[in-house]
Amino acid sequence: MTKYDLIATSAMGLEAIVAKEVRDLGYECEVENGRITFKGDETAIARSNMWLRTADRIKIKIGEFRATSFDELFEKTKSIPWERYLPANANFPVSGKSVKSKLFSVSDCQAIVKKAIVDRLKTHYKIPGWLEENGPMFKIEVALHKDVALLTIDASGSGLHKRGYRVDQGEAPLKETLAAALVMLTNWTADKPFVDPFCGSGTIPIEAALIGQNIAPGFNREFISEQWDWISQDVWDKVREEVEDLAKYDQPLDITGTDIDHRLVKMAEENAFEAGLGDLIQFKQMQVRDFTTSKEYGVIIGNPPYGERLGDKPDVQKMYREMGQALTPYDTWSIYMLTSDEEFETQFGKKATKKRKLFNGFIKTDYYQFWGKRPPRQQQ
Repeated sequence: MTKYDLIATSAMGLEAIVAKEVRDLGYECEVENGRITFKGDETAIARSNMWLRTADRIKIKIGEFRATSFDELFEKTKSIPWERYLPANANFPVSGKSVKSKLFSVSDCQAIVKKAIVDRLKTHYKIPGWLEENGPMFKIEVALHKDVALLTIDASGSGLHKRGYRVDQGEAPLKETLAAALVMLTNWTADKPFVDPFCGSGTIPIEAALIGQNIAPGFNREFISEQWDWISQDVWDKVREEVEDLAKYDQPLDITGTDIDHRLVKMAEENAFEAGLGDLIQFKQMQVRDFTTSKEYGVIIGNPPYGERLGDKPDVQKMYREMGQALTPYDTWSIYMLTSDEEFETQFGKKATKKRKLFNGFIKTDYYQFWGKRPPRQQQ
């Protein structure tokens, strides 16, 4: 099998988690801003698409070079052996971006890269006229940064956050990749109780259940690279077999999601059933101030309202105070809350053990972590 230069793209702040996932799959990697680079064969392309919970997408690096003129961009793009990847009838749209580069016109850069690839393929496949482009899809991107052009092919298609289970969603849904990261940044394990008191359409509890039973996040969807003839069907079949072999479907879970809005609770139930986890997660309508439990050493993760809109903040902060009063008695539970409100600790009534900066979309947030007491050590 051929070795490729692969890139797992990442939201800001999640690079270290994506890198850990890549290493857990068995691939050495390097971490840069917003991307994790590693080498792997066709199986690695399939496995990283199938298993990475927190990456945005998987790309194949085709070329990287300096380009300060359109001629240079054209010639260096044309010199790449595109025929290794693209068949004669490949459908290959080119997208682009440019940051701090002399070639700042993205539309021109896209057109030049497209023309260079067309010329290369026409020469190689000895096609005199138009390229048909009625075959499999190869999404190509030219990204210029400080006059260095990076050419990639997207191996995922839809972003990896699209797991295939979301039947419906609320107004501002949390991305599945971020939800998975929120779970992975805690001390939760499948044998502990888990509660999300602001479950919305169910994303955090569903991601927790997938993690708890070691179900690959991509098991329920397809990837653009499944259409490519140079990744055989056998590769995908074996990767899907691995997914089945490693899943722990008999792992019992104690996961609850609650929300004040009964419509969202119904939505969450539907999404959980679509993910095949309907029997494993309990959803119910409830306000966070009414939380009670007799269980110990559990984990609470929430993405509460932030009060971003003017006028919402007083109500939201009142809810934070009520939440603090309701949750404080449970000192064996660990509590993790994501919010952009910088006064959260004051309202909650307690200083966080640890904070981590994360971005929820374009909103700068903090992940407040309040660690509970550890369970007593078992006597030998």
